[in-house]
Amino acid sequence: MKLYIAFFALLSISILTSCSSRDDDGGGDDSIACLNLGTQELDITIQESYTTLPSKVSVFFKVNGTDGSPVAGLTPSNFTIFEQGRNDDCYNEISSSEASAAISPNAQIFSNNTLLVLDLSNSVLSSSLQELKQASTSFITNVMPAVPTESFKMAIYWFDGEDVLHELQSLTTSATQLQEAIDGITDDISNDPSTDLYGAVIKAATNAENIVDTLENEDLFAAASVVIFTDGTDQAARYSEQEALDAVSNAGEDISFFTIGLGSEIDEEVLIAIGKTGSAFAENSNELEAVFNDISNGVAGQANSFYLFEYCSPKRDGSGENDLIIQVITGDRDGVVQTSFDATGFTSGCE
Repeated sequence: MKLYIAFFALLSISILTSCSSRDDDGGGDDSIACLNLGTQELDITIQESYTTLPSKVSVFFKVNGTDGSPVAGLTPSNFTIFEQGRNDDCYNEISSSEASAAISPNAQIFSNNTLLVLDLSNSVLSSSLQELKQASTSFITNVMPAVPTESFKMAIYWFDGEDVLHELQSLTTSATQLQEAIDGITDDISNDPSTDLYGAVIKAATNAENIVDTLENEDLFAAASVVIFTDGTDQAARYSEQEALDAVSNAGEDISFFTIGLGSEIDEEVLIAIGKTGSAFAENSNELEAVFNDISNGVAGQANSFYLFEYCSPKRDGSGENDLIIQVITGDRDGVVQTSFDATGFTSGCE
């Protein structure tokens, strides 16, 4: 079993001035350099920052390692807050306890969506269907929360040689519905011996883009992961390899692509290119569940590396625009992100 994993960073979106730790590590900025904040081995990307009266500052961001791997499971103890106002030569550390710093639920502003795309051409149905169903079951269990939440959804699609990406289960928060859809796959679901792999990639990319666009039009931040399984190469030749690769490369930075290949008839180089976020390969069907689990860890890690960090600022009305640095420390790695906020109207009483 061979595994190739790389991870993505989402597009930085902020209504306030901000920069990631890669963009601003203290070099050339004396106000940040005075803090001597460390080696910057974490990359923090702000998605949104906003304030709520009487004095709450909220920052929604993603944390990756500098290699792109997601950093999940952070708590308020991993964060240090620094503010700099008009009278400060350097940033001042704000006590996390006094600031009531917290990691808050982000379901109200963020939606993570997974598209599981399965090759159900005849070669799979005749030789590895039961193993694929078991692997898909493990994937669902690992990715979907035990308690359904609107911030985690999954859909399941399948393809063969037709110019169609068949929907097996529409986007849902229910792991039970997803499991029932997998259980319902039978070996007569398709009689097409061909494989329209490139068409499936193109259509899945379009579906992911449409999902993200729809959610963002509802004022939600959204991300999607496309996970494609196949046991072969494109045989239908309806679309070109370049068209499939273009669909992946042209997709938004908030869409990740993973691929899973089975057996000796796959083209690993092509699948690695399509699975720009991560790829995994099983030599035989007995390895499928372990490979699906590896990819599920990557998908779940991406979703759980988003944080809504909130604290009560000591700045008050009249202080104007203030600079903010959030430092993240986990183990022997650290990183910072810089933004700013307007304290107009800030008073005491924040909790």
